[in-house]
Amino acid sequence: MNSSRPYLIRALYEWIVDNGFTPYMLVDTSQDSVEVPSAFVEDGRIILNVSPEATHSLVLGNDEVSFNARFSGTAMDVRVPVGAVLAIYARENGQGMMFGDHDDPTPPSDPPPGEKQPGDKKSGNSDSAPTDGPSKPKRPHLKIVK
Repeated sequence: MNSSRPYLIRALYEWIVDNGFTPYMLVDTSQDSVEVPSAFVEDGRIILNVSPEATHSLVLGNDEVSFNARFSGTAMDVRVPVGAVLAIYARENGQGMMFGDHDDPTPPSDPPPGEKQPGDKKSGNSDSAPTDGPSKPKRPHLKIVK
């Protein structure tokens, strides 16, 4: 499956702009292919204002975010791989989303305790502890009234 991160970035960007707020993007600059002004990097990260007023030719693609912006009066092309985007949020209220280090984790190979796998059969041991729920489903409580 494709990564969900670029789709979430686009959706949150649109939501933030539609509500009249300023979208900020937190970027991990230690990753390969990140092209940002190094003078503004702090602790291996940079916060970018990606609002329509601050950027030109903004592209929120599936592989990278790219745009042109001015930093201290100097125009610069910015390129950020989607995997380097750590968060997108509104400057005014902080609402948005942080992304984990690993995108789209693989499902666990073992189910959590107590979770039944398809095809598993319950043992018929009567000495076992009672289960959390009733043994058979309850009937609906609604009646048809004519």
